Amino acid sequence: MPRSYARIGQAPEVPVSEVNRSKTATEFNGYRKDVRFGSWWDQLVVRLVFATACVAAGYHFHPFGLSRPAAAVVGLLFSVSVFLFEIRLQRASLRRLIGAAVGSILGIVGAYLMGLVMSGTTIPEDTRSFLDIGVLLVMTYIGLVLGARKGDMLNLQALGGLFGNEKGNRRQPKILDTSVIIDGRVADICEAYFLEGVLVVPQFVLRELQLVADSPDSLKRQRGRRGLEVLQKMQKMPHLEVEVAEDDFPQIPEVDMKLIELAKRYDAKIVTNDYNLNKVATLQGLDVLNVNQLANALKPVVLPGEAMRVFVLREGKEYNQGVAYLDDGTMVVIDGGRRAINKTVDIIVTSVHQTTAGKMIFGRYDERELPRNHSTQAVEAPPKGVEAPPAAPERLPRAVIPDPSQS
Repeated sequence: MPRSYARIGQAPEVPVSEVNRSKTATEFNGYRKDVRFGSWWDQLVVRLVFATACVAAGYHFHPFGLSRPAAAVVGLLFSVSVFLFEIRLQRASLRRLIGAAVGSILGIVGAYLMGLVMSGTTIPEDTRSFLDIGVLLVMTYIGLVLGARKGDMLNLQALGGLFGNEKGNRRQPKILDTSVIIDGRVADICEAYFLEGVLVVPQFVLRELQLVADSPDSLKRQRGRRGLEVLQKMQKMPHLEVEVAEDDFPQIPEVDMKLIELAKRYDAKIVTNDYNLNKVATLQGLDVLNVNQLANALKPVVLPGEAMRVFVLREGKEYNQGVAYLDDGTMVVIDGGRRAINKTVDIIVTSVHQTTAGKMIFGRYDERELPRNHSTQAVEAPPKGVEAPPAAPERLPRAVIPDPSQS
């Protein structure tokens, strides 16, 4: 059942209280019940009718020589077992259900054929009846289990679209990681309609956020509360369905592995900006939406030889280097930019390097070359009667990485 996110206190120094959490949970649960009220009552009525029919049948027929009250109790227990089996089947995919049904039918057919063979033998009647029932149960069970496990190998599209594409007919949910919630950019992505449909927040991720929001460290507490605010903002978007998954895996201690197991169970995508989780989930065949990769893909493309204007912020690590940053945070290393610190200058891009942490741009700053070829500002001519200084030979850009042949 969907649950609420903890509501965040107004003052930053006050921890999130349990009263506010329970109040928000009541409001959020009430909203979800209003949406799914009809379907829940429909299921309840159908189950009550089925349970009543089982109890009435047991009371009327009282099988196995039981008394009428005992037979009614047996009928009730039978209906409860059917309900538990139904809840388990709801988590299975269509391919698994078809595989289990086909396996069971084949098992029953095989047991029937074996019964025909045993009927022509001299086995005593009582023993043959026991063997018939035993073979029927064993073959049906084996067919059911093996068919369900091998059902993922079925290709439903080969049936001419009779069952359709299971992934295409339903919206594939997306599971949010703790890191991407605290980062906050996922809310802007959803607001721009790049993400829509069902967003699943696992209960263990929500629990981790609440622990961070209650942390004695002010920085961690601020990050946790920002994550809860991001969830509340996404909850109010009309094109999103934010739900909390109650599934947990107590035998798995790591949150990242729990996310992978949950994504396998619901055939969902993982939304994260964790590099390691991205690699592990990809190796296991899961679809991952990485916010950092999306941000890198949206950065402007810069080619060597182009001119660009940057603000030189500080000195670089190498001699006579300056460092600047673009609006998206891309680092620009400028050869010859040390003398232009705290100035906005035009540079020429020499190379672009793509790393796992992002993109780095290397450029060259030359006061004599840029005003003539790339700058739009006019260059003042020297006054009359004053001889212009001789032009110095052009200095080639120094390599950022030393040449090993010169050592």
